[in-house]
Amino acid sequence: MNSSSQINTQSWAWNIAVLMSFILLIYFPAHETLTAKEQSNNYLELFLLLPSGVFYTLLVTLLGSASAIVVGFLVGLGKISNNSFIRVSVSLYIEVLRGVPLLVLLFYIYYALGEFIHMPALVAAVAGFGFSYGAYMADVFRSGIEAIPKTQGEAARSLGMNKKQAMFQVILPQAMRTIIPAIGNQTLGMLKDTSLVSVLAISDILRVGNEYATKHFNYFETYTYVALTYLLLTLLLSRGVHKLENHFRPS
Repeated sequence: MNSSSQINTQSWAWNIAVLMSFILLIYFPAHETLTAKEQSNNYLELFLLLPSGVFYTLLVTLLGSASAIVVGFLVGLGKISNNSFIRVSVSLYIEVLRGVPLLVLLFYIYYALGEFIHMPALVAAVAGFGFSYGAYMADVFRSGIEAIPKTQGEAARSLGMNKKQAMFQVILPQAMRTIIPAIGNQTLGMLKDTSLVSVLAISDILRVGNEYATKHFNYFETYTYVALTYLLLTLLLSRGVHKLENHFRPS
């Protein structure tokens, strides 16, 4: 199968998945409103409740991704530093953060550290995602920078640039071709992992669904609708990531 056939297959699959999830998200509450008489409109109530959950889900994804990019960039630079102490320190950070599950890290920041430093749940969630995903994004930045031939930096310094200028004006702009699509994929994973912030009492999609299901005991309807909402958001974000990959792919 050639590359054009694969692209067409993926495009068709994406279009079908988006169309099906969108239709089901609209159909369930609309059908229930038309057919229900004395029974409660479960899907319609969920349809009206979930927008607030979507807002917090996207907010945590956006802020968490931004903090992870900052952490990943700094740690990635540390990994290629000439200072052995810095390299060991950031490598230790990466090993530790990769070895701690994200859910445990969220509990630790909010509850354990909360005994000494009080912080809002949203701040704890963003910090948890920033530190956890930053450990993975560090290798994204490191590999992207190291993929650029060293002669580029040498040529920049021969023109009178210092090391910092060569990094930000010559090497990083070229490295972004591989860095940005990889960051997009990490953000895509982060969107799905935001369901974990419900344990911190943040009213994300899953938290709103849990509260509704516990109150009305409509578990099938609730989690079907929650899953469809996550699916639609993930599909839309994945299309954005795909466009980024195409934009930065070398011609």
